[in-house]
Amino acid sequence: MINNHEAANKRENVLNWKNYQEKVADFFRSLGLDAETDATVQGVRTKHNVDVLVKSHHAGFDVTWIIECKHWKSKVSKLHVLALREIVQDTGADRGILLAETGFQSGAIEAANLTNVQVTSLENVGKSASTAINSMKLRDLFDRSVWCKKEYWDIPKAFRVESGLRPGLGYGVSYSGDWVVKAVEDLISKGFRGDFPCSSDETLQIISKGVMGLKMPKEFLSLLELIHFIETLIVDLEKRINECKMKFGI
Repeated sequence: MINNHEAANKRENVLNWKNYQEKVADFFRSLGLDAETDATVQGVRTKHNVDVLVKSHHAGFDVTWIIECKHWKSKVSKLHVLALREIVQDTGADRGILLAETGFQSGAIEAANLTNVQVTSLENVGKSASTAINSMKLRDLFDRSVWCKKEYWDIPKAFRVESGLRPGLGYGVSYSGDWVVKAVEDLISKGFRGDFPCSSDETLQIISKGVMGLKMPKEFLSLLELIHFIETLIVDLEKRINECKMKFGI
C-alpha cells in the first residue's frame, strides 16, 4: 500500500518529468520545428506512444524525430536504446533521440553508436540538432538553386528581359537572375565548408543591390545567418521565374 509520502513523491516525479518533457518540446519549437508531447505514432507493426514527436515540413524536405525523455536519477541502460531503435525502425522516423541528464550506461552508448539513435542530454543536444537542421536547409536551398538555374536558362532571353529577370542591352545595372544564381552557388559552397565567420565576394558586395535587389553583407557570422540571406534571394528568384512563366504561358 502506498502511503501519503510515497504518493506525494510519485506526483512530484511525474510533474518534474512533465516539465522536462515540455522543456524538450519547447527547445525543438525554438528551432522552427513542430513538437508534440505524448504523441501516438503509427508504425508498420503497431502504434507507439512517444514522449515528444518532432516534425518539420520545410520546402523540399520532411523531418521526423522521435524523442524519449528519461528524467531519472540513475543512468539509462542499453535496453532503452534498443527499444527506441525498434520504434524508429517501425515508424520510419529519421532519427531517435534519447535524452537523460544523469547520463547513460556504457552499454547504452555502444548500442547507439553507428545508428540513427542519439543518446545525449538536453544541454548537449542543442548544437547537434541545430547543425542537422541547418545542414538539411542548406541542401534544400542547393536543390532549389539548381531548379532556378535550369528554369532561368530555359526561358527565352526576350521573355527574361521583358519580365525583368535580366537587364536588356544598354539598361545598365539592374536585376539579373544569372548573378543571383552565381551568388547563391558561391554562398552555398561557403556554407558547406562551415568556416564562420566567412566573407562574401567583394564584387558582389559592390553590385549586389543593383543586380540582386538586396545588399550583400561583407561577412556572415553563422550558418543560420547565411541560410537566411540565401533563402531570401532564392524565394525572390523563384517568384520572378514563376511570374514570368505564367505571363508568357511557358
